[in-house]
Amino acid sequence: MTNRVFSFKALMIVMICAFALGIFGHAQLDKLLKGGGIAVAVDKFGPEINKGINRLTGDKNLSHQQATKVVPILSVGQGEAVGAVQVAGPKKQVDQVKAVLQVEGKVDFIGGIRLRALVPISARSVSNVKRVPGVGVSAIVDIRL
Repeated sequence: MTNRVFSFKALMIVMICAFALGIFGHAQLDKLLKGGGIAVAVDKFGPEINKGINRLTGDKNLSHQQATKVVPILSVGQGEAVGAVQVAGPKKQVDQVKAVLQVEGKVDFIGGIRLRALVPISARSVSNVKRVPGVGVSAIVDIRL
């Protein structure tokens, strides 16, 4: 009888914890899955997305002028992938870009201006950020998950 009571209590504790995690962790889990999904989609389909952007913009002979590639956007506050962009510049520098860091701010001018900078960086981490000079963002990619 004691084993059944113990098993029932253990089962109830597990069920309550699972329920609580389901309620409170849903938003975090959703965010994590979307961020991870974006990074995976960019890794898998980035070259095809890049070709599509170049076709869309009419840059068929772009390779002799500058290189392009699609990389994830990392949010400065969370360090997770929140989107994707195409970067463009000299091939040597574009090859160094692993992600684009999104930095947001506000300037109190004429009622307030919201700023968002997209900075090409050489790592997929928001710590120890190193900007890649000579590379800019040429297109924004919306990925629906």
